[in-house]
Amino acid sequence: MDYATLMPELYVFILAAFVGYMVITRVPPLLHTPLMSATNAISAISVVGAILVAGSTRHPVTTALGVAAVAAAMSNVVGGFILTDRMLKMFKKEKR
Repeated sequence: MDYATLMPELYVFILAAFVGYMVITRVPPLLHTPLMSATNAISAISVVGAILVAGSTRHPVTTALGVAAVAAAMSNVVGGFILTDRMLKMFKKEKR
């Protein structure tokens, strides 16, 4: 990879990290649960992409990285759903 292709990708990565940090730190608590559900949907899209990478037979390293990406994305999805469910249970009224 040469310098000409690395710099735009580095700029995009730094900009995405900065924008992501600014967005996350300014989320009010009231909006946390709906946003958590939206992020679970985005993570599910990441799982599909990771499965496509893991299923490709280009190179063994690509397959191994794809399998690791599937595991990481699935743990993110499952953890997000568990956390969202737990938060929603806090707002339910108890039956008497």
